[in-house]
Amino acid sequence: MSVSEQAINIPSDTANEIGSAEQLRDPNYFPPLNVSIPLGIQHVMAMFVSNVTPAIIIAGAAGFGFGSNSADFPSMIYMMQMCMLLAGVTTLLQTIGFGAIGARLPIVQGTSFAFIPIIVPLVAGKGVDAMAAVTGGILVGGLLQACLGPFIGRLRFALPPLVTGLIVTMIGLSLLKIGIQYAAGGVPAIGTAEFGSLQNWGVASVVVVVTLGFKFYARGMLSVSAVLIGLIAGYIVAYMLGMVHFGNIAKAAPFALPKIFPFGIEFSVAAILGITLMSFISAIETVGDVSGITKGGANREATDTEIKGATYADGLGSAFSSLFGALPNTSFSQNVGLIAMTGVMSRHVATIGALFLVVCGFIPKVGAIISTVPIEVLGGGVIIMFGMVASAGVKMLSEVDWNSRNMVIFAISISIGLGLMLEPLALQHLPGTAKALMSTGLLPAAVIAIVLNLLMPQEHEMK
Repeated sequence: MSVSEQAINIPSDTANEIGSAEQLRDPNYFPPLNVSIPLGIQHVMAMFVSNVTPAIIIAGAAGFGFGSNSADFPSMIYMMQMCMLLAGVTTLLQTIGFGAIGARLPIVQGTSFAFIPIIVPLVAGKGVDAMAAVTGGILVGGLLQACLGPFIGRLRFALPPLVTGLIVTMIGLSLLKIGIQYAAGGVPAIGTAEFGSLQNWGVASVVVVVTLGFKFYARGMLSVSAVLIGLIAGYIVAYMLGMVHFGNIAKAAPFALPKIFPFGIEFSVAAILGITLMSFISAIETVGDVSGITKGGANREATDTEIKGATYADGLGSAFSSLFGALPNTSFSQNVGLIAMTGVMSRHVATIGALFLVVCGFIPKVGAIISTVPIEVLGGGVIIMFGMVASAGVKMLSEVDWNSRNMVIFAISISIGLGLMLEPLALQHLPGTAKALMSTGLLPAAVIAIVLNLLMPQEHEMK
């Protein structure tokens, strides 16, 4: 095995089957369709449930979720439809690009979980009409986030491996709880007897075991597609156990077009402030994800052009999504982990996945079929992928000169960030928006690391 093959952890026979090691870490390389299509679908499977779940949570909080009121049901289906359609469109902005917009990397965009703590209080119990203020907040927040694009490159000096590695690691650590919740039965099941049942864990374990088996003991395409094969195996087991339900398929329309401002638009100070601040966090997360992709997939640092293009696409993609009643988009970290795991960095693979999402957006029944995948099955997959995100962060941190200065900066940043994420009640006296932002853990950790890195003397050594 060559040194370049070792750098991306691709077996030599796999590299020979789908391309050389140099080709696999080239974003512009287009693997054969018999390889690209399943890998693209694997990207969709990795993010699908996470992409539509925020819509389900927010619609349920507003009071127009999957309930007995059939008149409200189309609103829920419409939000899920737009989550798929706009995730595909914004992913195309990243992979294909449009002028300065887009990183032209395999960045998969999707509906962000980070905005849920901000949006839920704005819509709780207020029905469909409350979505108008959310739409206005997303539009403004997305545009302001895009304004960071021209400055991101000049701010790279403030984001050395110590900072970006910490951010990527924090992203991975913050997602681990979601992976465990999925595997145990999902957030709605928390507090019930079904949550954490042997059956739930058994199905998730099937996904993990099958994925690891194909990853390390299979060869060629079977090894690269290990996550997809694991998900399929978990789905089959779940179906045999009666965990797969097809009731929502009949409720979904065979074809539907998006509507402009379906919920109306309203400019609320609270919505704009909260969503804009969270958009800045999203920008930081995107920088981390771009760095994670280039480091995990190509063993190099991201360029200023890639980070600037990704920031443009992230912000403008969210603003564009708001026009159709969709929620904010951001780069999906589980797909970063998938790239690090497969070693295939082709942006065209992600483009195929994006086109599939667009099809799902126009044909809601396709999305309804995919949504039959039990959350426990997805849990097994994302446990691996979220862990790979944290691993990518650790790999970036391995390049840091661990003198006492950098150790102290890292120690304070991760202690406060992770500590606040684990114990959000410590922030109970803060206003709602500030509490939501600080309890993410990512924002305080990133800010502390950036500030301390800029202020602390470079050559300082503690005696």
